Amino acid sequence: MTGLPVLSLNPAIDATALAARYAADGRVQIHELLAPAGAQALYELLRSRDDWVQVVNSGEKLFELTRAARAAMTAEQRAQLDTAVYAGARSGFQLRYETIRVPDDATTRLASPDPLATLANWLSSDPVITLLRTVTGTTEIDFADAQATAFAPGDLLTGHDDAVAGKRRHAAYVLGLTPQWRAEWGGLLLFHDDHEVHGGYVPEFNTLNLFRVPMRHSVTEVTRAAAHRRYSVTGWLRSR
Repeated sequence: MTGLPVLSLNPAIDATALAARYAADGRVQIHELLAPAGAQALYELLRSRDDWVQVVNSGEKLFELTRAARAAMTAEQRAQLDTAVYAGARSGFQLRYETIRVPDDATTRLASPDPLATLANWLSSDPVITLLRTVTGTTEIDFADAQATAFAPGDLLTGHDDAVAGKRRHAAYVLGLTPQWRAEWGGLLLFHDDHEVHGGYVPEFNTLNLFRVPMRHSVTEVTRAAAHRRYSVTGWLRSR
């Protein structure tokens, strides 16, 4: 498994200006979070991985499908899955995308050879956590959990607010790792209620989207026009 170069923060980040924006809106974008070599290495890592698992829900039940399991599905079974996903998205909470998870436990992450664990450890390191505490105004943040995500055409994540009892989530983040993306391809991170869209972000490379929990949001369906999958690392800033 290919490793990562030493990850480092962009020294030009203006934490004070970002904190003012976050305090006003409950969300902010941090452009060029990483030094360029680290961001490019992360993108290449995600593209090269073959251990992605598709997650899809049916009501409150979550199902996981490996790539091998999906390859063994018949065309009829794939069509039935599509029908079920879109039916669920019409009136309730529905998700479908691929993921590679990183353990939450700090000891397990430190011992892991997975470069994604290296990234999670870096996101939880003193310089990064200090920046994120400053931007969010939340000193209680202890660590960042993490998972890689990839949205292919047809994948989506309908409206929800990330508030889960016992998880102690203060803010959510999405680190965009797709070098080129068009808004017309979908995959937009939108903030909205049942009646109005209050704002949103087009996927951008090496940009950290950070927003308060709870805040209702969704990821729009990726269209068949997309030239490639929408890659990111996502998670929450949490207290232990």
